[in-house]
Amino acid sequence: MISIYSQIEQGKAWINKYRGNLPVFACVLGFTETALIPGISAAGSTPEDRKYTACADAEFLYYGAEHQPQYSLPPLTAGASPVLISRAVVEALKIPVYLFNAGLPQFPAVPAIDLGGSLAQCVSTGKAMELATVKHLLEQGMIWGDRLAAEVPQSYVILSECVVGGTTTALAILTALGIDAIGKVNSSHPICNHQQKWQIVQSGLQKIPHSSHPLEIVAAVGDPMQVVVAGMAIAASRRCGVILAGGTQMLAVYALTTAISQALNLFWQPTEVIVGTTRWVAEDPTGKTVDLALSLDKISNTQGTNPPLLSTQLSFANSRYTQLQAYEQGFVKEGVGAGAACIAAYLYQNWSQSQLLVAIEDQFQRLCQSKV
Repeated sequence: MISIYSQIEQGKAWINKYRGNLPVFACVLGFTETALIPGISAAGSTPEDRKYTACADAEFLYYGAEHQPQYSLPPLTAGASPVLISRAVVEALKIPVYLFNAGLPQFPAVPAIDLGGSLAQCVSTGKAMELATVKHLLEQGMIWGDRLAAEVPQSYVILSECVVGGTTTALAILTALGIDAIGKVNSSHPICNHQQKWQIVQSGLQKIPHSSHPLEIVAAVGDPMQVVVAGMAIAASRRCGVILAGGTQMLAVYALTTAISQALNLFWQPTEVIVGTTRWVAEDPTGKTVDLALSLDKISNTQGTNPPLLSTQLSFANSRYTQLQAYEQGFVKEGVGAGAACIAAYLYQNWSQSQLLVAIEDQFQRLCQSKV
């Protein structure tokens, strides 16, 4: 149920170390006004819908299908929200969930920990956030990374995200850190909109100095989730395992974590950190996810610091719902830690493909019934 694409021996060692352990699941919510650009993301049919995607996903993740939400899951061009996958796992396995508001246009209607951040302006502005906000969010990330790790000293934390437009900010961060990421990132579209992303990123990067400090890069072209999760990963890795739950966005966070730890001389344990995603991301024919993972050691002073990239082999090919089958056509792919949740289900309870599919389809059926 799990494939390892990079740093295979390190990935196997991580799996063996944490097999059978119950993790905690953290989801960091953020927003970038990049998401309001028409066509930039399929995580919400319209720019207006995309303002509320993170709040809707957070509610569903926390409360489940029967809850009457303040923010309903937004309509998608095709497919269904990946939060259905994450919720299926955390509900069935009783995985503790922590939600963090790193910077949203509105407060989510869930018990979320407010980190005192702010939403980000569009990448193209080259001034996404105030540097003071970025520094504050890094500190908060490290504080909470340590607290989360204290909950699972023998296990691991799943650090997930919900940021619409986040693969574009990821492209910006990776490029600014010196990684050749053009044409390699993923998206929620079946065919990645590489040219659109690059035009937006280029516009922002032209406005910042080439040799910027990593925190200045985030302030210029990042989003609030990235620096929070980087801080969490640094602190948590000192005490437990870490899954950076996502594809392109978490590869960017890993790169940022490496750069921040070097720039600020912060100790962390890279061998405790893996990137966990879905097969639809890792094997996306319109991106180059594995190449991207293998290139991350370029920002390190030492070789071999690209992360193990793992994916669940979950398939919806035999699903009875067309909305889930859409994943097999390249829609949606990942989000809200969906891939890492499936990896956790396998590691903790040895869940099979059929068990995952039954649990996820049950979530979808209950969601449909709740709307009747």
